Amino acid sequence: MLSFLPSFILFPIGVVLLSLNLAFAGSTLFIGGIFKLLLPFASVHRKILVVMNGIFRLWALNNYLVIMLLNKTTWTIKGDEGLNRESWYLLIANHISWLDIFVVAHVARKRIPEPKFFLKEELKKVPFIGIGCWALDMPFMKRYSRSFIEKNPHLKGKDIETTKKSCERYKLAPTTIINFVEGTRITESKHKQQQSPFRNLLKPKAGGIAFTLATMGEQFDKVLNVTICYPGTEGHTMKRLLSGKLTEVVVDIEQIDVTDEIVGNYFEDESFQASFQTWLNDLWLRKDANIDKWMGR
Repeated sequence: MLSFLPSFILFPIGVVLLSLNLAFAGSTLFIGGIFKLLLPFASVHRKILVVMNGIFRLWALNNYLVIMLLNKTTWTIKGDEGLNRESWYLLIANHISWLDIFVVAHVARKRIPEPKFFLKEELKKVPFIGIGCWALDMPFMKRYSRSFIEKNPHLKGKDIETTKKSCERYKLAPTTIINFVEGTRITESKHKQQQSPFRNLLKPKAGGIAFTLATMGEQFDKVLNVTICYPGTEGHTMKRLLSGKLTEVVVDIEQIDVTDEIVGNYFEDESFQASFQTWLNDLWLRKDANIDKWMGR
């Protein structure tokens, strides 16, 4: 709508609007977290969570509206047939830009249950972020390293057991767990440093999603392998968005059944670890080819 304006005008407008949206959502979630702390009753927490999920969806909607206000953007969302808000999903995606979070939130807003990110246990102690994520019922993951287990064998399997207990509440309401499998946004320097075998992707990190599947595998209806790309957009994607030059967003969703092939003890079963890595690398090969297709390479 405003894409006819020059970039030096659009840029500050976009920064202000996105910042105000984040400030509103963040402060509201923080207040919700305070109420959860002060009122430790399950029935109250359920009501607070409904409000907090509504705030998250409003945040996602406002981000989409800002994108469309600043740009003439075509959205292509493929493979979402049959998705619904009454099922449980593990969503894995490549990571190009901070914009990916806005995109995933927009896709999730009407199609799938409230998205949750698996977070490290240590983040609970981070001011504002910890309590806000707790207010949204984000799962906190406690995982012991192999060396720690070797020194404390009595704790073997305790990490998965503890996380399973923390995820018990997800049996009561449909949920989407999200994991950006590369662990960080792709850049040319990171790609070169890794010597990644993929043209458009960093190497996928198997441990996180293997742990999630071991913890909640029987709960998920599908794994959603989401490919995100921005055809016609070169350089820094967020800068292009704020400059009114984001031309297209592509979200290609592959729905995968959850089978025994991908649920197992990744950290202690070497045979399963090898087969899981092969499965994930095959997904990434398909994703890489998919991005080439969408980008016209």
